[in-house]
Amino acid sequence: MQTLTIKDIIRATGGELEAKTAATAGLEIDNVTIDSRKVREGSLFVPLLGEKLDGHDFINSALVHGASASLTEKSVRLSEPGTVIRVKNTRRALGDIARYYKQKYPVKSVAITGSVGKTTTKDLVYAVLSRRFKSYKTQENFNNDLGVPLTIFGIEKEHEMAVIEMGMNHFGEIDYLAGIAKPDIAIITNIGMSHIENLGSREGILKAKLEVVNGFTDKNTLYVNGDDEYLKTVEGGSYRLVRFGTSPENDIYAKDITPRGLDGVDFTVVYPGGEFRAHLTQPGTHNVYNALAAVCAGLHFGVSPEEIARGIEGCEYSGERLEIIKHKDIEIINDCYNASPDSIRAALKVLSYSDKPRKVAILGDVLEMGEFAADAHRALGKDALLADTLITAGKNARELAEGAKAAGMKDVVSYDSTDDLLKDIDKLVRPGDCVLIKASHGMKFIKITEAIQRG
Repeated sequence: MQTLTIKDIIRATGGELEAKTAATAGLEIDNVTIDSRKVREGSLFVPLLGEKLDGHDFINSALVHGASASLTEKSVRLSEPGTVIRVKNTRRALGDIARYYKQKYPVKSVAITGSVGKTTTKDLVYAVLSRRFKSYKTQENFNNDLGVPLTIFGIEKEHEMAVIEMGMNHFGEIDYLAGIAKPDIAIITNIGMSHIENLGSREGILKAKLEVVNGFTDKNTLYVNGDDEYLKTVEGGSYRLVRFGTSPENDIYAKDITPRGLDGVDFTVVYPGGEFRAHLTQPGTHNVYNALAAVCAGLHFGVSPEEIARGIEGCEYSGERLEIIKHKDIEIINDCYNASPDSIRAALKVLSYSDKPRKVAILGDVLEMGEFAADAHRALGKDALLADTLITAGKNARELAEGAKAAGMKDVVSYDSTDDLLKDIDKLVRPGDCVLIKASHGMKFIKITEAIQRG
């Protein structure tokens, strides 16, 4: 992080000094943290009000252990002198500081949102832009109202480009995040059913995702998946609109798509001015859309087609997303970071690429589906026929199992919970199997991957 002064913090937040020392005026901040255990000299500690813990209880500890200053939204009694800035809301103040930081230290930036594929797209965009620019990307899953500000604080002096993933589950969140990050271009991967419980419909999800362009002008560009039934309805506005997909009706599209099993996908990119061949090392033809988004970003910022192709092929992907793990004679498709109906369908198709004699799908609940949960899970039953064996965990996934049985699948086993399934894992998975492991993050399916690897 580049430095901010105490004056900068006050200017950004509209805060006031609650407590100060003789050194306060000269303090410089080169680290912002919401975890009091990670403070050091130069840190600004931002205490948050949580469901179980109140970060304000750790302000004294943070200052004692080296934090240069702390925010607060409450009156605080210090055990020793320190610098404390009073703000109305510490969570919002974190965003205010990040917005100020991005304005003070501007770099070109790409915002990525969508229902499915955000992280893979982020990884691919970063890989492509890194061929020409010193780039930075969202770490781990830092894509919410806390993660995006913390991501922005990671932008250093040498960075020329920032790739920022944005997630949401309510209206107004993308608008807030885009207002902090001020992206030059934005990418929307697709409109699925993720978080439909809170947003009511896919039309609502589209509306929420399009908040990313609220601050756009004719200097900004929105790139959308033109094959998506909802995104193809977007007409643009004051900003430039570019569509990508696998249909020639799009501005940039892929043709001659050739799956290489679990070894990835080959395809040809057609863009205004020419075409080139590319290879994805991650399996699944659905990932061609994510790669096309990276092509769009690369072309926008002047990366050559040759370098774009090298970036796509050399991409290093975040873990637990169609991660192929070889353990003894078992092939694991570890895709347990998160799930939606669309991503489960795509993962089952990847499972079908395996040449192992038995293909096992271990699937769990897709969460935050609300009243749509039962029907959406049951509809996945037909897709489960791509596996030889279906094993489910969770209430919603039991509907998936029933849908598979109704479609004619015979080898189906259901459990009430992840822990119940784990008790039988040694009996469920055999040497020679290819095993897909996928569920929403809250199902903690990583424990299944780990259990198989211990076997």
